Amino acid sequence: MIEELLPPSVSAVESFADDTTDTLFPEEAALVARAVETRRREFATVRRCAREALAKLGAPAAPILPDPKGAPGWPSGFIGSMTHCAGYRAAAVAPGTALAALGIDAEPNLPLPDDGVTALVTLPEERPHLAALAARHPEVNWDRLLFSAKETVYKVWYPLTRRWLDFHEATITMDPSSSTFTARILVDAPFTTLTGNWLSRDGLLVTAATKT
Repeated sequence: MIEELLPPSVSAVESFADDTTDTLFPEEAALVARAVETRRREFATVRRCAREALAKLGAPAAPILPDPKGAPGWPSGFIGSMTHCAGYRAAAVAPGTALAALGIDAEPNLPLPDDGVTALVTLPEERPHLAALAARHPEVNWDRLLFSAKETVYKVWYPLTRRWLDFHEATITMDPSSSTFTARILVDAPFTTLTGNWLSRDGLLVTAATKT
């Protein structure tokens, strides 16, 4: 799924089930030593995906450790992104010479939990757009898709700025005809717009974007 949304320079691996064997490096295992088994397997599976994607590009296997804000630390010379939700894990990586940053995200094709969450992640001007999309294409939960797109935008944004980007600091417009989205950044930034791709399939919503 995720490969369909990314350029050829990106290596991506996905999994629809968790690993049953422990593939973690000791440094990684220490991070989830006290976690429940489901969290440990999720953590291990997405890192196995990342290492397989890196191996396709000739990178040696190495620990992938989070920075203080939780962003994965990639081997020198590579950039990437990871995501996981119920029933899906994926990682995408690329040489730093090909792209400056990339982001991916996956969510279940379900509504956001409640109006409070919707208000937290959407801007007032985005809500009529979402309502119009829902009326025309009810098979997609557009509020959740917008959330996923904003997560993807942040994953592109953070490596380039090392700054937080709030949900209300970017506005998203969805295009159902081309399965793309456009983000407009509302704060001082090295880029003001970002275009990404999305798909809805098999109960999942997946988004991706890259920056050269």
